[in-house]
Amino acid sequence: MCAAERLALSSDPDTKMKKDQQFNIAYFIFAALLVLIIQNVLVSYQAIERIPYSEFLALVQSEKVTDVVIKETTVTGTLKEPINGHTKFITEKVEPELAKNLSEKGIEFTGGTEVTLFGQVLSWLMPILFFVAIWYFLLRGVFARQGFGGMMNVGKSKAKVYVEKETGVTFDDVAGVDEAKKELQEVVSFLQDKETFGKLGARMPKGILLVGPPGTGKTLLARAVAGEAKVPFFSIGGSEFVEMFVGVGAARVRDLFEQAREVAPCIIFIDELDSLGRARGGASYGGGHSEKEQTLNQLLNELDGFDPREGIVLLAATNRPEVLDPALKRAGRFDRQIVVDRPDRVGRSAILKVHIRKIQVDPSLDVDKIAGITIGFSGADLANLVNEAAIVATRRGGKQVALDDFTHAVERIIAGTEQATRLINPKDRQRVAYHEMGHALAATNLPGADPVHKVSIIPRSIGALGYTLTRPTEDRFLITTEDLKNRMVMLLAGRAAEQLTFGEITTGAADDLVKATDIARQIVTRFGMTTDVGQAVLEKQSESFLGDASAGNGSAKDYSEATAREIDLAVRELIDEAYGRAMDLLTSHAGDLGRGAELLLERETITPDDFTPLQRSAKGTSMAAE
Repeated sequence: MCAAERLALSSDPDTKMKKDQQFNIAYFIFAALLVLIIQNVLVSYQAIERIPYSEFLALVQSEKVTDVVIKETTVTGTLKEPINGHTKFITEKVEPELAKNLSEKGIEFTGGTEVTLFGQVLSWLMPILFFVAIWYFLLRGVFARQGFGGMMNVGKSKAKVYVEKETGVTFDDVAGVDEAKKELQEVVSFLQDKETFGKLGARMPKGILLVGPPGTGKTLLARAVAGEAKVPFFSIGGSEFVEMFVGVGAARVRDLFEQAREVAPCIIFIDELDSLGRARGGASYGGGHSEKEQTLNQLLNELDGFDPREGIVLLAATNRPEVLDPALKRAGRFDRQIVVDRPDRVGRSAILKVHIRKIQVDPSLDVDKIAGITIGFSGADLANLVNEAAIVATRRGGKQVALDDFTHAVERIIAGTEQATRLINPKDRQRVAYHEMGHALAATNLPGADPVHKVSIIPRSIGALGYTLTRPTEDRFLITTEDLKNRMVMLLAGRAAEQLTFGEITTGAADDLVKATDIARQIVTRFGMTTDVGQAVLEKQSESFLGDASAGNGSAKDYSEATAREIDLAVRELIDEAYGRAMDLLTSHAGDLGRGAELLLERETITPDDFTPLQRSAKGTSMAAE
């Protein structure tokens, strides 16, 4: 039998179920026989003498019986003188008339019941079968949800096995991660032609770790490798190795690699490796972490033990590489790390083209425009965007999904769902209009700031009473000091508009202040962009989850109190400077601020096409500004 046939048999759920049923039936037949044997042994040792009914009558006549218990078919009692060392007796009842006739004739007789072997076996099997049925229908589901269908299956791997055709994914279905695809193409080449790939003595890396933020397509890439190489694909989550019993995880790791060796060449994919390969600490008192550590140790042993020339490739994915055990990441185990990052504009355009194949879109739809307003979106975000746009188009009764549907979907994802029915008193509504128009005018007139896409005073589900949507037009990897300061001005312009118009401020700028303060602190402590404090890095960016925007906050302070005071003064100076610039900018555009706020109160939502001062000129400032 070839390896593929063995895989098909081992992965067939019906075959596996039949084997489990056969084992269970054999187990319970053996238990029933054991019960029968024990029952016979117990009966043989019982201190009760079985006597004929005629003898019982004779003993009664001779007054040798002290007491009797008459039952439906038997009579039991106690003898004055023991028979064969037994004082207790039992006899089968006989009809009185028949017993009298037989006694007169001097014939020894006794009663009995007709018991067949089948009846005896059935009488013992029925209770057993009853409890078996309770276990099968009630307890089996509970055990299965706990991770083991039977005690003999506790150490079996729970990996899902897919034949190459069942993955249904190839590299054509993966877009936006071209560099990662090139790296993994070598894996495909090796699995398809091991001899040619290794003719110069090269060997395939034992393990390949896919690292990247959530939703960037790491799992999809692994499935695509299996689909391209046309080899079996073992897929399992890192958390599925560990159960309540110590040693189960290690047993499952061994079983997984044994299954892989039987069907090699193949791919083993472990998703969320950080749940299994977290760095080991010191002594774990009470054994709290012993199971995870044993499972990790077994995985390390398996990585050392298998030969990559066998055709087994281990792929793993994580978005928390900083928590992995160093022994797991060293050369010889996971030899290669491939970063699967968020796509750039070209990548987003390619991903969108893949997903819009599944919906009915307007033929004139410009995918590049959608890619331009979705900077920072991952592959999963873009797939969700396409689905949301189709829902928006369906809700409005459209026959095709248009660009406006995608725009509304972007707003829904970024700003939340509109709460148009929420009632806001006119005074607060007016303040919100001036606040948002302050943000919009600052973004329009500051060089290098992201252009305004839309301004709205319709409350959103995220708790905002209004929002100003600005989207960058290109991917940027380096930010200057002036760009960071302009971002602070834009954030503080909402409060400045309130101060300028109403002569007082409200709590509406609380979130803006948090963001502005964070930027100012990073300018001082991380980027070394101030002359007063200097270029020393005072607060290092703490290692955190990939894609965590809050990285660097709450890091340990290793500077003096005097330096801390200098930092506080520098941060305050940056914020005051930004607020002053925002006041000056809005004072010079006071007319636009008033007209824009009134238009916003009238329409609730406006775009640069509705209000000319929000349109950018070629120099990057407002067309209406002088």
